[in-house]
Amino acid sequence: MTRTAIGTVVFDLGGVLIDWDPRYLYRSLFDGDEAAMERFLAEVCTPEWNARQDGGRPWSEAVAELSARHPDQRDLIAAFDQRWTETLGDPVHENVAILDELRRVSVRLYALSNWSAEKFPIARARYPFLDWFDDVVISGDVGVAKPDPRIYRHLMERHDVDPTATVFIDDHESNVASAERLGFIALAYLDPGKLRRDLEGLGLLESVTSGPTGTIGP
Repeated sequence: MTRTAIGTVVFDLGGVLIDWDPRYLYRSLFDGDEAAMERFLAEVCTPEWNARQDGGRPWSEAVAELSARHPDQRDLIAAFDQRWTETLGDPVHENVAILDELRRVSVRLYALSNWSAEKFPIARARYPFLDWFDDVVISGDVGVAKPDPRIYRHLMERHDVDPTATVFIDDHESNVASAERLGFIALAYLDPGKLRRDLEGLGLLESVTSGPTGTIGP
């Protein structure tokens, strides 16, 4: 069977191109008490709570609702919103270099990321490589987040994306599985080396062992 020529590559952002982790903020707020911090992130400011902001819920509403349930933790909850910038880490430089290489071949580049619409402009200003994409589709703007198939279809319809000719890269298995069900060439991201090998295998990158990649990142 002949594979349709790949014309598009879609990247997830957090965990693939950008190192994001609320622990970068909360380690300082918990004065190094890792166990207390982990309890707070598992029981109060949970991933599920944060995911609702990715789906479009306003941060002011999220903080007010959670603070009413945990009034003794009000300041810590508010910090997630007020000091959100401190949850951002460095670019994943090896993967930004891969993105840079892909800019030099004949493929369209998009990002599809679960991200609060309120917070994404902060990241956009901090990481200049985000301007390399033809478009960045953010779940908070769409009002629905991965792995819901509606956000993939939004990308497909907005940019006339043929999933059978599109590589989708994400570090969450559920998001990869959803893309695969829609016909994307879906790659589960594990590390930069595997990503490069996967893209080489698809004929999108030349096999290289060394050589300059230029200055990458902010």
